[in-house]
Amino acid sequence: MPEGPSVRKFQLLASRFVGQVVAKVGGSTRKINVDDLKSLRLQDAQVHGKNLFLAFVAAGCPLGPSTDNPVLQGEAASGTSSPAQVCAPQTHPEEEELQELQCSTPDVPGGPGSWLRVHFGLFGSIRANEFSRASQANKRGDWKDPTPRLVLHFESGGFLVFYNCRMQWCSSPVADPMSDILSAEFHRGRALDALRAPRPVCYTLLDQRYFSGLGNIIKNEILYLAKIHPLTQGSLLASSDLEHLLDCAIQFSSDWLQSKLRDEGLHFQIYQKEQCPLGHAVMKGTFGPSGSYKRLTWWCPQCQPAVLSGVGEPTTVTE
Repeated sequence: MPEGPSVRKFQLLASRFVGQVVAKVGGSTRKINVDDLKSLRLQDAQVHGKNLFLAFVAAGCPLGPSTDNPVLQGEAASGTSSPAQVCAPQTHPEEEELQELQCSTPDVPGGPGSWLRVHFGLFGSIRANEFSRASQANKRGDWKDPTPRLVLHFESGGFLVFYNCRMQWCSSPVADPMSDILSAEFHRGRALDALRAPRPVCYTLLDQRYFSGLGNIIKNEILYLAKIHPLTQGSLLASSDLEHLLDCAIQFSSDWLQSKLRDEGLHFQIYQKEQCPLGHAVMKGTFGPSGSYKRLTWWCPQCQPAVLSGVGEPTTVTE
């Protein structure tokens, strides 16, 4: 699924149209009435973890402050428009693909506090001034282009196209930059406390309460970079190892974002690989907390050895 760096790039694409009025709409979504967006002005574009929030106001309203560039690690921006958090995650924050935020809906789309929340699921994306084209035939042998969920045509002549995403109106975006790994306000201390828990680190890294925007690709890559077995319980790791893991998370996420902004690919070292960079055979498993979503995980048993517990046995998963 699109992770934090990808959603930051989507924000950059949307921000180009801040201040412009929607002239025409289209798309297949039934989650919202797309006609409600007609004649509204895009006022702001914000990203929080894996969610994009677009603020719309009536065309006659004055243009408020906009977010013209994505918030990069080390740059100043809080990403909040209201101190009130009106959306809350459900019980299992690790299930970021399935996570839905329970938002209060504004009385009138385009009225005060009208934000459109966009979650990109497993394969969602945004394109600016172009449509996605079929890269291969479908199961029926047809070369059918993907169907947009939403198309916003602006008075300037440009347009935004949303694919494979879920949308709903909110009165305010989720705003917790201290959990966002790409935010200047990311709270290292809170993240380290979470990593020290007696649970597999691969579970904790996907907990969006502490690592908003961190997804399965980043999880796999940084565990390899830090040479940590994914099922190692955080309580068995030295503080220096946890600090290094956190450094890897921040640096890898930032590097991935920069590569996306340059339209360059990023070479993965372990994700979906059969061998690690040193030529060792890679193992694959599906791990996740009991009763929660399980995620594919790749690791090198030689580069990421299992950590022994205090009684001389490899650490095991406790559900």
